[in-house]
Amino acid sequence: MSVRDRFLTAAKRRILIKDGPYGTQVQARKLQEADYRGDLDLSADQKGNNDLLNVTRPKLIEEVAHDYISAGAHILATNTFNANRISQADYAAEHLVGEINRSAASILRKAVDARDDGIDRFVCGAVGPTNKTLSISPDVNDPGHRDVGFDEMKAVYREQIDALIDGGCDVVLIETVFDTLNAKAAAMATMEAGEELGRDIPMMVSLTLTDMAGRNLSGQGIEAFWYSMRHARPLTIGLNCSFGATELRPHVAALSKIADAAVMVYPNAGLPNELGEYDEAAETTAALVKEWAGKGYVNAVGGCCGTTPTHIRAIADALEGCSPRRIPQIPPALRLAGLDAFSVAA
Repeated sequence: MSVRDRFLTAAKRRILIKDGPYGTQVQARKLQEADYRGDLDLSADQKGNNDLLNVTRPKLIEEVAHDYISAGAHILATNTFNANRISQADYAAEHLVGEINRSAASILRKAVDARDDGIDRFVCGAVGPTNKTLSISPDVNDPGHRDVGFDEMKAVYREQIDALIDGGCDVVLIETVFDTLNAKAAAMATMEAGEELGRDIPMMVSLTLTDMAGRNLSGQGIEAFWYSMRHARPLTIGLNCSFGATELRPHVAALSKIADAAVMVYPNAGLPNELGEYDEAAETTAALVKEWAGKGYVNAVGGCCGTTPTHIRAIADALEGCSPRRIPQIPPALRLAGLDAFSVAA
Protein backbone atom coordinates (compact mmCIF):
# COMPACT_ATOMS: atom_id res chain seq x y z
CA MET A 1 0.00 0.00 0.00
CA SER A 2 0.99 3.63 -0.39
CA VAL A 3 1.97 5.63 2.68
CA ARG A 4 -1.36 7.45 2.51
CA ASP A 5 -3.32 4.19 2.44
CA ARG A 6 -1.20 2.66 5.19
CA PHE A 7 -1.77 5.66 7.42
CA LEU A 8 -5.52 5.85 6.85
CA THR A 9 -5.83 2.12 7.46
CA ALA A 10 -3.88 2.37 10.72
CA ALA A 11 -5.92 5.42 11.79
CA LYS A 12 -9.15 3.47 11.39
CA ARG A 13 -7.94 0.79 13.79
CA ARG A 14 -6.91 2.98 16.69
CA ILE A 15 -5.95 6.45 17.83
CA LEU A 16 -2.36 6.86 16.70
CA ILE A 17 0.28 8.22 19.05
CA LYS A 18 2.70 10.92 17.97
CA ASP A 19 6.03 11.45 19.71
CA GLY A 20 7.06 14.47 21.78
CA PRO A 21 9.66 17.21 21.26
CA TYR A 22 13.40 16.74 20.99
CA GLY A 23 14.14 20.09 22.60
CA THR A 24 12.91 18.96 26.02
CA GLN A 25 15.19 15.94 25.93
CA VAL A 26 18.18 17.87 24.64
CA GLN A 27 17.81 20.52 27.35
CA ALA A 28 17.69 17.81 30.01
CA ARG A 29 21.16 16.68 28.95
CA LYS A 30 22.62 20.16 29.61
CA LEU A 31 24.90 20.21 26.59
CA GLN A 32 27.67 22.75 26.18
CA GLU A 33 28.44 24.73 23.03
CA ALA A 34 31.16 22.29 22.03
CA ASP A 35 28.64 19.45 22.17
CA TYR A 36 26.53 21.20 19.55
CA ARG A 37 29.46 22.26 17.38
CA GLY A 38 31.30 18.96 17.30
CA ASP A 39 34.15 19.04 14.77
CA LEU A 40 32.47 21.59 12.52
CA ASP A 41 34.26 24.85 11.75
CA LEU A 42 31.45 27.39 12.24
CA SER A 43 31.85 31.09 12.96
CA ALA A 44 28.82 31.56 15.24
CA ASP A 45 28.01 30.19 18.69
CA GLN A 46 26.03 26.96 18.19
CA LYS A 47 24.58 26.47 21.67
CA GLY A 48 20.85 25.91 21.30
CA ASN A 49 21.07 24.78 17.68
CA ASN A 50 19.25 21.50 18.36
CA ASP A 51 18.92 20.70 14.65
CA LEU A 52 22.69 20.60 14.24
CA LEU A 53 22.83 17.66 16.66
CA ASN A 54 21.52 15.45 13.86
CA VAL A 55 25.00 15.85 12.35
CA THR A 56 27.25 16.28 15.37
CA ARG A 57 25.49 14.00 17.90
CA PRO A 58 23.39 11.54 15.85
CA LYS A 59 23.55 8.85 18.56
CA LEU A 60 21.90 11.25 21.02
CA ILE A 61 19.05 11.95 18.60
CA GLU A 62 18.66 8.24 17.86
CA GLU A 63 18.49 7.57 21.60
CA VAL A 64 15.64 10.05 22.00
CA ALA A 65 13.84 8.53 19.01
CA HIS A 66 14.05 5.06 20.55
CA ASP A 67 12.72 6.44 23.84
CA TYR A 68 9.63 7.77 22.07
CA ILE A 69 9.12 4.56 20.10
CA SER A 70 9.40 2.53 23.31
CA ALA A 71 6.86 4.88 24.90
CA GLY A 72 4.33 3.90 22.23
CA ALA A 73 4.74 6.42 19.41
CA HIS A 74 3.54 5.48 15.92
CA ILE A 75 4.21 8.89 14.35
CA LEU A 76 7.85 10.01 14.64
CA ALA A 77 8.83 13.55 13.64
CA THR A 78 12.39 14.51 12.76
CA ASN A 79 14.41 16.91 14.87
CA THR A 80 14.31 19.55 12.12
CA PHE A 81 11.99 22.31 13.35
CA ASN A 82 14.57 25.00 12.51
CA ALA A 83 16.50 23.09 9.85
CA ASN A 84 15.82 25.58 7.08
CA ARG A 85 18.00 28.20 5.42
CA ILE A 86 16.25 31.15 7.09
CA SER A 87 16.43 29.83 10.65
CA GLN A 88 19.93 28.37 10.31
CA ALA A 89 21.19 31.79 9.21
CA ASP A 90 21.05 32.76 12.89
CA TYR A 91 23.85 30.23 13.44
CA ALA A 92 25.73 30.89 10.18
CA ALA A 93 24.94 27.27 9.28
CA GLU A 94 22.77 27.74 6.17
CA HIS A 95 25.14 25.62 4.08
CA LEU A 96 24.41 22.60 6.29
CA VAL A 97 20.64 22.51 5.72
CA GLY A 98 20.74 19.55 3.33
CA GLU A 99 23.07 17.53 5.54
CA ILE A 100 21.07 18.25 8.70
CA ASN A 101 17.78 17.16 7.17
CA ARG A 102 19.10 14.06 5.44
CA SER A 103 20.79 12.97 8.65
CA ALA A 104 17.68 13.62 10.75
CA ALA A 105 15.49 11.59 8.41
CA SER A 106 17.95 8.71 8.20
CA ILE A 107 18.26 8.58 12.01
CA LEU A 108 14.51 8.12 12.39
CA ARG A 109 14.29 5.77 9.44
CA LYS A 110 16.93 3.57 11.03
CA ALA A 111 15.22 3.67 14.45
CA VAL A 112 11.80 2.79 13.01
CA ASP A 113 13.09 0.05 10.70
CA ALA A 114 15.00 -1.54 13.59
CA ARG A 115 11.71 -2.42 15.30
CA ASP A 116 10.54 -5.82 14.10
CA ASP A 117 7.29 -5.89 16.07
CA GLY A 118 4.68 -5.64 13.32
CA ILE A 119 3.55 -2.16 14.38
CA ASP A 120 3.14 0.32 11.52
CA ARG A 121 5.06 3.54 12.17
CA PHE A 122 5.55 6.66 10.09
CA VAL A 123 8.59 8.89 9.72
CA CYS A 124 7.56 12.52 9.32
CA GLY A 125 9.83 15.32 8.20
CA ALA A 126 9.12 18.21 10.57
CA VAL A 127 8.98 21.60 8.87
CA GLY A 128 8.71 24.61 11.17
CA PRO A 129 7.33 28.07 10.36
CA THR A 130 10.73 29.87 10.15
CA ASN A 131 11.12 33.21 11.93
CA LYS A 132 9.65 35.17 9.01
CA THR A 133 6.02 35.87 8.11
CA LEU A 134 4.57 36.33 4.64
CA SER A 135 1.28 37.85 5.78
CA ILE A 136 2.40 40.61 8.13
CA SER A 137 4.92 43.36 7.68
CA PRO A 138 7.72 43.39 10.28
CA ASP A 139 7.83 47.19 9.89
CA VAL A 140 4.89 49.06 11.44
CA ASN A 141 5.77 52.09 9.32
CA ASP A 142 5.64 50.14 6.06
CA PRO A 143 2.65 47.75 5.90
CA GLY A 144 3.64 46.51 2.46
CA HIS A 145 7.17 45.47 3.42
CA ARG A 146 8.13 41.80 3.60
CA ASP A 147 11.52 40.39 4.53
CA VAL A 148 10.88 37.42 2.25
CA GLY A 149 8.51 36.73 -0.65
CA PHE A 150 6.31 33.69 -1.34
CA ASP A 151 8.57 32.19 -4.02
CA GLU A 152 11.63 32.57 -1.83
CA MET A 153 9.84 30.97 1.12
CA LYS A 154 8.69 28.10 -1.08
CA ALA A 155 12.28 27.58 -2.25
CA VAL A 156 13.50 27.53 1.36
CA TYR A 157 10.96 24.84 2.20
CA ARG A 158 11.70 22.91 -0.97
CA GLU A 159 15.39 22.65 -0.08
CA GLN A 160 14.49 21.23 3.32
CA ILE A 161 11.75 18.92 2.05
CA ASP A 162 13.89 17.44 -0.73
CA ALA A 163 16.56 16.53 1.83
CA LEU A 164 14.03 15.04 4.25
CA ILE A 165 12.55 12.85 1.54
CA ASP A 166 16.02 11.85 0.35
CA GLY A 167 16.80 10.80 3.92
CA GLY A 168 13.80 8.48 4.10
CA CYS A 169 10.77 10.42 5.37
CA ASP A 170 7.29 9.08 4.60
CA VAL A 171 5.37 12.29 5.29
CA VAL A 172 6.02 16.03 5.52
CA LEU A 173 4.75 17.57 8.77
CA ILE A 174 4.07 21.31 8.42
CA GLU A 175 3.77 22.27 12.05
CA THR A 176 3.32 25.19 14.44
CA VAL A 177 1.71 27.25 11.69
CA PHE A 178 1.37 30.86 12.86
CA ASP A 179 1.01 32.26 9.32
CA THR A 180 -1.26 30.47 6.87
CA LEU A 181 0.61 31.85 3.86
CA ASN A 182 3.84 30.30 5.15
CA ALA A 183 2.02 26.99 5.42
CA LYS A 184 0.73 27.30 1.86
CA ALA A 185 4.29 27.86 0.65
CA ALA A 186 5.37 24.68 2.46
CA ALA A 187 2.40 22.76 1.06
CA MET A 188 3.19 23.89 -2.50
CA ALA A 189 6.83 22.91 -2.02
CA THR A 190 5.71 19.46 -0.88
CA MET A 191 3.36 18.99 -3.82
CA GLU A 192 6.00 20.11 -6.30
CA ALA A 193 8.55 17.73 -4.74
CA GLY A 194 6.06 14.89 -5.19
CA GLU A 195 5.36 15.85 -8.80
CA GLU A 196 9.06 15.82 -9.59
CA LEU A 197 9.44 12.38 -8.01
CA GLY A 198 6.30 11.08 -9.69
CA ARG A 199 4.66 9.99 -6.44
CA ASP A 200 2.37 11.21 -3.70
CA ILE A 201 4.18 12.86 -0.80
CA PRO A 202 1.54 13.07 1.94
CA MET A 203 1.59 15.99 4.35
CA MET A 204 0.26 16.75 7.80
CA VAL A 205 -0.63 20.32 8.76
CA SER A 206 -0.75 21.65 12.31
CA LEU A 207 -1.90 25.12 13.36
CA THR A 208 -0.74 26.99 16.43
CA LEU A 209 -3.09 29.48 18.10
CA THR A 210 -2.02 32.81 19.55
CA ASP A 211 -5.15 33.59 21.56
CA MET A 212 -8.05 31.81 23.22
CA ALA A 213 -10.38 33.06 20.48
CA GLY A 214 -8.80 30.45 18.24
CA ARG A 215 -6.79 32.50 15.75
CA ASN A 216 -3.22 32.27 14.53
CA LEU A 217 -0.80 35.19 14.35
CA SER A 218 -1.98 36.15 10.87
CA GLY A 219 -5.51 36.44 12.29
CA GLN A 220 -7.16 33.43 10.70
CA GLY A 221 -9.68 31.30 12.58
CA ILE A 222 -9.67 27.51 12.67
CA GLU A 223 -12.45 26.93 10.13
CA ALA A 224 -10.96 29.41 7.67
CA PHE A 225 -7.54 27.81 8.13
CA TRP A 226 -8.96 24.40 7.23
CA TYR A 227 -10.61 25.78 4.11
CA SER A 228 -7.30 27.41 3.15
CA MET A 229 -5.37 24.13 3.43
CA ARG A 230 -7.98 21.52 2.42
CA HIS A 231 -6.95 21.58 -1.25
CA ALA A 232 -3.58 20.06 -0.31
CA ARG A 233 -5.32 16.85 0.86
CA PRO A 234 -3.42 16.62 4.16
CA LEU A 235 -3.40 13.27 5.94
CA THR A 236 -4.08 15.14 9.16
CA ILE A 237 -5.14 18.62 10.15
CA GLY A 238 -4.74 19.74 13.70
CA LEU A 239 -3.25 21.86 16.44
CA ASN A 240 -0.01 21.93 18.37
CA CYS A 241 1.96 24.10 20.78
CA SER A 242 0.65 27.43 22.17
CA PHE A 243 -1.51 25.91 24.93
CA GLY A 244 -2.08 22.83 27.02
CA ALA A 245 -4.87 20.32 26.55
CA THR A 246 -7.27 22.25 28.80
CA GLU A 247 -7.08 25.43 26.73
CA LEU A 248 -7.12 23.61 23.38
CA ARG A 249 -10.22 21.53 24.12
CA PRO A 250 -12.90 23.83 22.59
CA HIS A 251 -10.80 24.35 19.49
CA VAL A 252 -10.19 20.63 19.05
CA ALA A 253 -13.94 20.10 19.34
CA ALA A 254 -14.61 22.76 16.68
CA LEU A 255 -12.06 21.35 14.26
CA SER A 256 -13.30 17.78 14.66
CA LYS A 257 -16.74 18.79 13.40
CA ILE A 258 -15.65 20.45 10.17
CA ALA A 259 -12.58 18.54 8.94
CA ASP A 260 -13.04 15.64 6.55
CA ALA A 261 -9.51 14.51 7.33
CA ALA A 262 -7.91 12.88 10.33
CA VAL A 263 -7.42 15.25 13.28
CA MET A 264 -4.05 15.20 15.11
CA VAL A 265 -3.41 17.34 18.18
CA TYR A 266 -0.27 17.54 20.30
CA PRO A 267 -0.58 20.00 23.19
CA ASN A 268 2.03 21.42 25.51
CA ALA A 269 2.38 20.05 29.02
CA GLY A 270 0.02 22.72 30.30
CA LEU A 271 0.96 26.39 30.45
CA PRO A 272 4.48 27.50 31.40
CA ASN A 273 5.17 28.72 34.91
CA GLU A 274 6.83 32.04 35.77
CA LEU A 275 10.23 30.51 34.90
CA GLY A 276 9.02 29.33 31.50
CA GLU A 277 9.00 25.69 32.56
CA TYR A 278 6.20 23.15 32.20
CA ASP A 279 4.90 21.46 35.34
CA GLU A 280 1.92 19.43 34.13
CA ALA A 281 2.35 15.81 35.14
CA ALA A 282 2.17 13.08 32.51
CA GLU A 283 -0.92 11.56 34.13
CA THR A 284 -2.72 14.91 34.00
CA THR A 285 -1.98 15.44 30.31
CA ALA A 286 -3.04 11.86 29.53
CA ALA A 287 -6.33 12.22 31.41
CA LEU A 288 -7.17 15.46 29.60
CA VAL A 289 -6.39 13.93 26.22
CA LYS A 290 -8.46 10.87 27.06
CA GLU A 291 -11.47 13.18 27.46
CA TRP A 292 -10.98 14.23 23.82
CA ALA A 293 -10.94 10.60 22.79
CA GLY A 294 -14.09 9.90 24.74
CA LYS A 295 -15.86 12.66 22.85
CA GLY A 296 -14.65 11.34 19.49
CA TYR A 297 -12.53 14.39 18.68
CA VAL A 298 -9.19 12.92 17.61
CA ASN A 299 -7.45 10.41 15.37
CA ALA A 300 -3.90 11.03 16.58
CA VAL A 301 -2.44 12.60 19.72
CA GLY A 302 1.04 13.43 20.96
CA GLY A 303 2.98 16.02 22.92
CA CYS A 304 4.61 19.39 22.26
CA CYS A 305 6.57 21.74 24.54
CA GLY A 306 7.39 20.34 27.97
CA THR A 307 6.28 16.80 27.22
CA THR A 308 8.64 13.85 27.57
CA PRO A 309 8.64 10.12 26.76
CA THR A 310 6.90 9.69 30.11
CA HIS A 311 4.04 11.88 28.87
CA ILE A 312 3.85 9.95 25.60
CA ARG A 313 3.75 6.63 27.43
CA ALA A 314 0.99 7.90 29.72
CA ILE A 315 -1.02 9.10 26.72
CA ALA A 316 -0.52 5.79 24.89
CA ASP A 317 -1.63 3.83 27.95
CA ALA A 318 -4.65 6.09 28.55
CA LEU A 319 -5.84 5.80 24.93
CA GLU A 320 -5.38 2.05 24.65
CA GLY A 321 -8.70 0.65 23.45
CA CYS A 322 -10.23 4.08 22.73
CA SER A 323 -11.98 4.36 19.38
CA PRO A 324 -10.63 6.85 16.85
CA ARG A 325 -12.75 9.72 15.60
CA ARG A 326 -14.97 8.93 12.65
CA ILE A 327 -14.09 11.22 9.77
CA PRO A 328 -17.33 12.95 8.76
CA GLN A 329 -18.76 13.18 5.26
CA ILE A 330 -19.03 16.90 4.64
CA PRO A 331 -21.81 17.91 2.21
CA PRO A 332 -20.66 19.78 -0.92
CA ALA A 333 -20.62 23.57 -0.73
CA LEU A 334 -18.61 26.54 -1.87
CA ARG A 335 -16.28 27.22 1.04
CA LEU A 336 -14.17 30.37 1.09
CA ALA A 337 -11.64 31.65 3.58
CA GLY A 338 -10.31 35.05 4.54
CA LEU A 339 -9.67 35.69 8.21
CA ASP A 340 -13.00 33.93 8.75
CA ALA A 341 -14.79 31.21 6.82
CA PHE A 342 -17.70 31.71 4.47
CA SER A 343 -19.83 28.93 2.97
CA VAL A 344 -22.42 28.91 0.20
CA ALA A 345 -24.65 25.84 0.17
CA ALA A 346 -24.72 23.82 -3.05
